[in-house]
Amino acid sequence: MENEENAENGEVLVKPPTLSASDRLAAKKRFRTQRRLSTMKNKVLRNAQWATLKKEKRKVKKEGQKQRKKEAEALGDKAPPKQIPRTIENTREADITTVDHDDEEVTFDITHDEYESYFSKTYVPKILITSSDNPHSKTIHFIRELTKIFPSSECQWRKRSSVKKMIQSAKEKNYTDVVVINEDRRVPNGMLVSHLPDGPTAYFKISNVKLTKDMKYKNIIKEFTTHRPEVILNNFQTRLGQAVSRMLASLFHYDPQFKGRRAVTFHNQRDYIFFRHHRYEFKSQKRAALRELGPRFTLRLKWLQKGTFDTIEGDYEWIIAGKRHEMETSRRRFFL
Repeated sequence: MENEENAENGEVLVKPPTLSASDRLAAKKRFRTQRRLSTMKNKVLRNAQWATLKKEKRKVKKEGQKQRKKEAEALGDKAPPKQIPRTIENTREADITTVDHDDEEVTFDITHDEYESYFSKTYVPKILITSSDNPHSKTIHFIRELTKIFPSSECQWRKRSSVKKMIQSAKEKNYTDVVVINEDRRVPNGMLVSHLPDGPTAYFKISNVKLTKDMKYKNIIKEFTTHRPEVILNNFQTRLGQAVSRMLASLFHYDPQFKGRRAVTFHNQRDYIFFRHHRYEFKSQKRAALRELGPRFTLRLKWLQKGTFDTIEGDYEWIIAGKRHEMETSRRRFFL
């Protein structure tokens, strides 16, 4: 009766597949083996049997996928919906700051911020990129590749000047943003982004930096063109996430040149922002091939501050206070 009511309302109730007697017996056997392995003291034998158990699980999973695929092809339009895996990302806790794009008041607050003039296309971004004092080779190469990604960007060295002096000098020279790359142990480990003239300022931790010369394909650097890239910002769901995404978008020209077929992506997943740079090529009307140009890196927001850089008297909008895990009360709670 319940199935009929759901069908009348347009909902399809899919029953879980029933296991045969042999499958239930095999599942019980695997469960007993797993419990026995947890109490086994011989490490070598335990690792060997655990590898065998994992191999058997993968085999069963693959057979189930093939069986479901055959059933879907046979049933056609009447096939049950594709199963969605349960992940930390799609089971994230609800946040009161999650943006509802149908809410006009929230949309008004987001759009009327420090980047309103950029999205109104009243100026062209002009970016100053620099580094910490005495940068090493990997940081220098990384900065040079950033100048090829960000249109209208220039690279200048610090010459032992403070960040505040650099920002003041950049204001006088009509720069719209300042990007400072820090390093630790000869590897880039931090990025400061300050929007001029009135902020905001954000600091990101950088990890997993991979330069263009370290990519899979050789001579990719020759494929870099001067065309302005398309910008893709994905999965920024909260008010803080929207502020960060608008800051990252303002580093690029608002009018991409599609002729160059370049695309840069900032993908947020569990508060880690993954950066990728691709060039695409249309193989047909429905298919396109991607070729990663590099560099690639991962960003993690540490703090967001109103106004330009001022760590002493600055007003912080958001900061990781104390230890990071004190704020992470749940594995499924995210801020972006």
